[in-house]
Amino acid sequence: MIVFTDLDGTLLDRATYSYEPARPALDALAEAGVPVVLCTSKTRAETERWRLVLGNAHPFIVENGGAAFAPRGYFPFALPAAAARGDYSAIEFGDPYDSLVASLDAASLATGVRVRGFHHMSPEEIARTAGLSIEEARLAAAREYDEPFEVLDPAGATALLEEIRRRGRRWTQGGRFYHITGNNDKAGAVLALRDAYRRMHADLVTVGLGDGLNDAEFLRAVDIAYLVRSPHSAELRARVPSGRLTAGAGPEGWNQAILEVVPE
Repeated sequence: MIVFTDLDGTLLDRATYSYEPARPALDALAEAGVPVVLCTSKTRAETERWRLVLGNAHPFIVENGGAAFAPRGYFPFALPAAAARGDYSAIEFGDPYDSLVASLDAASLATGVRVRGFHHMSPEEIARTAGLSIEEARLAAAREYDEPFEVLDPAGATALLEEIRRRGRRWTQGGRFYHITGNNDKAGAVLALRDAYRRMHADLVTVGLGDGLNDAEFLRAVDIAYLVRSPHSAELRARVPSGRLTAGAGPEGWNQAILEVVPE
């Protein structure tokens, strides 16, 4: 078994970022030797911090599938299309960050719909908006493949998002922000890592957990999908009809889901 999980609003409490209610399930997975692959809209720098906090040494996926990172030597073979990135082998799916920022600003100008992306904000502003510390906000600003943004003129959101698509970019919606990306999503990165794990374990079962609309694609790509209860649950369930909705939200729901499926 392998577990692919979103972070904010799923393994981490949306307001407090605590994962304590999920500790029993995390311990059970560790005891059973089940890898937990973090699959998030967070940056590589943010995700590295959370891997340290969680004691997680497995591959991870960042910025809505912008790239999948595996520690060097984790797999006993070379990953297809991977490049060396520091201590990792990285499979990059996303477009360069500067080009995404340029597309977002151009779409805003073309439609007259004001936006505020992370590139418009200081670390202090990001911290206030996202409920982070200043240091955490600096890590969140170290973006490579994805730009979070707010739509300041909500009535124009549809026109703005259509203009983003017209310019050859994708958009998705997480728990707190919209995101502009290239031609990538979490599912592509999940499938790449799934295929790598299946080279070692042909009978692998994949479990996915997420709470946001940006999780829908990868939840459809796993064998067992859990929809962690959130304000987006109804719409997410419509997109992932085979998903199992948890009774609890955030790490409470995560804990419940994992304890249902973790091997004895």
